[in-house]
Amino acid sequence: MTESTARHTPGTPCWVSLMVHGLGATQEFYGALFGWEFRPGPEQLGPYVRALLDDHEVAGIGQLPADRHLPVAWTPYLATDDADTTAETIRHCGGTVGVGPLDAGEAGRMAIGSDSVGAVFGVWQAAEHSGVSGAGRPGTPVWNELITHETASVGKFYSCLFEYQEEPVVSADFDYVTLQLDGRAVAGIHGVGDVLPREHGPHWMTYFEVEDVDEAVVRITELGGDLLRAPCDSANGRLATVADPEGAVFSVVRSAG
Repeated sequence: MTESTARHTPGTPCWVSLMVHGLGATQEFYGALFGWEFRPGPEQLGPYVRALLDDHEVAGIGQLPADRHLPVAWTPYLATDDADTTAETIRHCGGTVGVGPLDAGEAGRMAIGSDSVGAVFGVWQAAEHSGVSGAGRPGTPVWNELITHETASVGKFYSCLFEYQEEPVVSADFDYVTLQLDGRAVAGIHGVGDVLPREHGPHWMTYFEVEDVDEAVVRITELGGDLLRAPCDSANGRLATVADPEGAVFSVVRSAG
């Protein structure tokens, strides 16, 4: 299968996409790291490919125009039943819309915006393409987390946008909430205070499942990427934070259980 047809509850992260300057080199990096194969996708914003793993669509990578010097970063897309209405709600809740809403061929309708603290995310109204399929296996995105100064104000933005229930993680020195839909955690918000890197600002982090975090880190550096946070164990599994050769930051995780 190449088209995923299951619909996601509005607010569920359903896709991740990366816009880069060197599309070919980026395909080589992620293909070698995760075993992805690629086929062309909608090109409304320029050359674009979909990454496949065992014929399941798992991510998208697009080519930035040569004159656009934008930050290279993984962007999560949140499912919606109506991209136009959600775009208006983003503005109403204190965010901005930078791209769209626009049609992505027959695949669906999309918009890209920023939340109330400036973190970029997308919204996706599915038609023929509803998002990631085969999630949970190594090489697929398994979690998305907003890294920001503090959770309270931006949590209100996302709860205004979708029908999330916020569930704090109780810890004396850990500012973290999960965004839940129908009693299930679908994303997280991590407040890190002044530790937030100034060069990144508030941003979404995508976690990709791997079979062995330590081996993945070695492979990433061999392929020209960088280690930003060494592998460590957490309640949710072993993880590390890395960057690809163009500087796009992501995490690799071997989920617990």
